[in-house]
Amino acid sequence: MAEAPCWIAPELESGANILYLQGRWRLAHVPGIAAEVAALRLAGDHCVLDGSRLEEIDTAAGFVLLHRLAELGCIARTVEVRQMAEAHARLLTLVRERMAAPSVASPTRHRGAIERVGHAVVLVGRILRAQVSFLGRVGVELAALLRRPGLFRLKETVSQFETVTLDAIGIAALVTFLIGIVFAYLLGVQAQRYGAAIFVVDGVGLAICRELSPILVAVIVAGRSGAAFTAQIGSMKVQEETDAIRTLGLSPIQVLVVPRLVAIMTGLPLLVFVGDLAGIAGGMLIASLQLDISPTAFLARLHTVLPLKAVVVGLVKAPVFAAFIALIACRMGLAVARDARSVGENTTSTVVQSIVWVIVLDAIFAVVLQRLGI
Repeated sequence: MAEAPCWIAPELESGANILYLQGRWRLAHVPGIAAEVAALRLAGDHCVLDGSRLEEIDTAAGFVLLHRLAELGCIARTVEVRQMAEAHARLLTLVRERMAAPSVASPTRHRGAIERVGHAVVLVGRILRAQVSFLGRVGVELAALLRRPGLFRLKETVSQFETVTLDAIGIAALVTFLIGIVFAYLLGVQAQRYGAAIFVVDGVGLAICRELSPILVAVIVAGRSGAAFTAQIGSMKVQEETDAIRTLGLSPIQVLVVPRLVAIMTGLPLLVFVGDLAGIAGGMLIASLQLDISPTAFLARLHTVLPLKAVVVGLVKAPVFAAFIALIACRMGLAVARDARSVGENTTSTVVQSIVWVIVLDAIFAVVLQRLGI
């Protein structure tokens, strides 16, 4: 029976560990090579790799050798190479560099269903804790502004108000107008069957003013202004502009967050009011074209059946929605890591969180107001 090949011959010469690499160090022979390399025992951390007997070597075998030497304490500066072909020496150098480089991506780990649920719950808890903490910091800065009103940045607030409110009037009016058309059309189709077409006015007025306009406008603002807040503040953090603000002795919350918070809280009720008018106008158009209800009759009926409290409820919801959108957007912007990818991820997260919170808050309003009889 042929003897198993010997892949490495260790010797001690003048107090130095000399490792004679022998034969063909290829992937097919890695099990045998790994067994011999694992059995190595060295005197000290200085090692010399002799390639005079080496015929071939590939990256797999080279990795096995260098990994074992690293375990024994032989790092790059304590390992020498002699009498080795240039190609073999370059290959070992390449393997050593790749071993020292950080992993591009962590290995994918598949979680079970229960573990995914638990992970999601923990993540939500962290988000809520971070949001409450950020709310406290904003509250402290607002209290400081009340003591020193001169620190309030009026020009920045007006600029943000123009971007959030005035520039969004068109899209808010268009969306609510179309929703008013759709809602009146679908309601009118059913009402005509029972000869109750006039009650379309009741449904359109109450639905638009109390529910649809506040939610739709808030969702538009969340996707438009909320995402913009996160992207702007995140980009400033990536470019270290927020650090420059702190260096100047200013508070990033007073400079970046408070103007946006005030602008969106004052602007969203105005957009909701515009949405109310546009949605009612859409319903009026369909009532005139499909149900033969003239604009005069529509407005007379609306004046009779639409209580003022329905309009007020919709307008009261708006600043609450706006505050949550602004706080989420600004916190996610300040939480951006210093890379472009994080800006995109946090911007997406802002839109998702804002829309979810708008719907949750609307549900809370519905329950509470129903309990209060409003």
